[in-house]
Amino acid sequence: MLGRQEDPVLSLSTRRHSTVNVQVVSSEEIVRTGQSNAMAALEQLVPSVSSPSFSGVGSNRFIRTMQLRNLSADQTLILVNGKRRHLTSNFNANAGPNSGTEPADLSLIPLSAIDHIEVITEGASALYGQDAIAGAVNIVLKHNTSGGSINFVDSGYYAGDGVGVNGYGDYAFKLGKSGGYLDLAAQVSNQLPTNRSGPYTGTMYFPLADGSVDPRQTKAGRDYNRLEGLGHTTMETVSANGAIPLTDQIRAYMTSTYAHRTVENQVTFRNQANNNTVRALYPDGFIPLMGMSENDFQVNGGVQGTTAGWNWDGYVTYGRDDESYTTLNSDNPTFGLASKTNFYDGSDIATQLVAGFKASRNFHPSFLSGPLLVEFGGEYRHDTFQLTAGEYQSWADGGVTVLDGPNAGALATPGASGHIGASPDTASNTARDTFDGHVNLSFHILPKWEWTLGGHAVNYSNLVTTETGSIGTRYDFNKRWAIRANINTGYRPPTLGQENYFYTSTFPTYTFAQLPTTSAAAKALGGGNLKGEYSRSYSIGIDAHPIDNLTVTANLYRIAINDRMANSTQFGGTAVESLLSTLGLNGIRYVQYYTNPVNTVTNGGDVNVSYNIDLHHYGRWLFSVGVNFADTEISHFNSAPAQLVALNQAYFDAYAQNTLLHSAPKNRETLGITWALKKWTVEFQEQRYGELTYIANPSLASKDWTVVKPGYITNLTVGYDISPRWSVSVGAQNLFNKYPGQVSKVAQASSSGAFKYPYYSAYGFMGGYYFAKISFHL
Repeated sequence: MLGRQEDPVLSLSTRRHSTVNVQVVSSEEIVRTGQSNAMAALEQLVPSVSSPSFSGVGSNRFIRTMQLRNLSADQTLILVNGKRRHLTSNFNANAGPNSGTEPADLSLIPLSAIDHIEVITEGASALYGQDAIAGAVNIVLKHNTSGGSINFVDSGYYAGDGVGVNGYGDYAFKLGKSGGYLDLAAQVSNQLPTNRSGPYTGTMYFPLADGSVDPRQTKAGRDYNRLEGLGHTTMETVSANGAIPLTDQIRAYMTSTYAHRTVENQVTFRNQANNNTVRALYPDGFIPLMGMSENDFQVNGGVQGTTAGWNWDGYVTYGRDDESYTTLNSDNPTFGLASKTNFYDGSDIATQLVAGFKASRNFHPSFLSGPLLVEFGGEYRHDTFQLTAGEYQSWADGGVTVLDGPNAGALATPGASGHIGASPDTASNTARDTFDGHVNLSFHILPKWEWTLGGHAVNYSNLVTTETGSIGTRYDFNKRWAIRANINTGYRPPTLGQENYFYTSTFPTYTFAQLPTTSAAAKALGGGNLKGEYSRSYSIGIDAHPIDNLTVTANLYRIAINDRMANSTQFGGTAVESLLSTLGLNGIRYVQYYTNPVNTVTNGGDVNVSYNIDLHHYGRWLFSVGVNFADTEISHFNSAPAQLVALNQAYFDAYAQNTLLHSAPKNRETLGITWALKKWTVEFQEQRYGELTYIANPSLASKDWTVVKPGYITNLTVGYDISPRWSVSVGAQNLFNKYPGQVSKVAQASSSGAFKYPYYSAYGFMGGYYFAKISFHL
């Protein structure tokens, strides 16, 4: 099946006759990719979407994020059935393309629940929400009255690890006799870990008393690095989507999702010679495990209908994401022999309650060439973010010094090694109320010339009241050619997590902390005044149907963002450490906070071409080409805070700038060919990813930065319909086992070999991936 025809949507095409660009991806296309979640499938199918398979280190590895038009992950608004999706509670503190973001997580929705996904890249801030600066992604769930499917996928990597088992299915049935329905879906997956780290190159044991090398040093194996790869993940997700008529004109509806996920990642190896190793517990050193257990749900309910010509919708939604953290196989060296080895580190909890109403109606004024569509609405949103404390030993200083070895009596680092728990002093519970009103108008001043006007006025209880708007137009020259343009303004406030998240991570030789912007330490370093982002975007595009079965869309855009939010420089040095100690943050060498260091401008464009042809005895063919480019540059540097100047600290250094500007490729090109004949389907895809720059750590000289060269990735899937109900497919992603180039020897040495490849390579560093899938249609 090449793709379902939806009036007037072709497979992998653009919804036409609209002032905005909407790409639609069907559930069949998503499932055929063999991916286990919607974000990975979208990255493969839509050139303007990127979703790195490995998001970073620490807690960043727990969730996968998605970028649209090379902007930050949380600059894309996520909707489910047109309703706002709640955010994850996981703040991406570490470097990489999603540094500093706290987006919604699409992977927590069962694949089998999805009917289609709409990717909106223009006018979204006025149509859907002020914070849709990059655009919006709307997941439309299945709404059938019968039928369903069961799918089983087995997968793994060419390297022999990362075996994954994934099962998902759905079943629908009628509710009542007047068109009601309930569509249920579930997905269960188990992903085993991968590892691409190099051998451990550091010292493992203290020298002997005479200064000679401990013989265990030469006999010891070097397979101690487990940092660069996927963790062990299990996930169970369920969903329900239903509606039932109350009268001929009114119906009630409900959508709900629930997900439970556990993740376990190995972190940096602690050798026997480290001051933070309690050698009586770990005589040969140890590899801590960072674990996460997540419970996530959202329930949407409402009543919609038609009254006196008005289509209206009243709704309430509530979502909650709860992530509890643990550090396992570790120690707190300041408790010596009394140290525990497993720790509960606390939890992050984000919730969102939304109550809203919207209505629309067509009017028919004589001075227009068509109906005037008037839409208005309002929402109340209540967001919370809570960081709860971990158990005592996960964060406390037990007062015990180093017990033995040449450094006996020295101070050790308090807290669980690998990931320090949250203390009662860093725990927080914050809330925000938002009142959002909008009006949109759509009309034709000439039969072929459409205009849209929109505006939002929003009050954020702890920030500002702001107004944004949009103007869009489209002119259809004929049935085959049209041009459209949009001007939009937007505003994205900092999330509560971005304001209040506190994270501490210990490495073998130092401790790093992400400071809440509201903390005394951040304020002492010039932070504490985190503002929202204001955006202005301009776009122009064409929709063309030059000949039958050929669809072309092309877009150019410019997105300017003032007070762009990003993580600061990692501040360090004797003066900074001394300042932190006076504020009760002892033993921390480097800190950073979320701030507004720069203004940016993104110039980009995309072209998508698809052509369907039926050659009868030679099968049906779909050819598609996608090109996306987006170049973000800094247009203005905001002044460094006086406190940083006094401490001789850079506000936004080259490392931080690279994370914002060059950690994702500026361009990607995709060629796709799909062939179907009788029971066979073959899909071929070639993708080219542009270059990016990887900096292993802030202290590296520029000569040791890694430029990840453009990479060509081939994907291939072959499917066969055994019967009308049974089908099988096999496939490979990264068919030719492409790896990015290794980082420099200096960069590898800085991590004792743990990071062999640039961990935010756009096409990953896991190599080839294969899968086999069997499906049964009910």
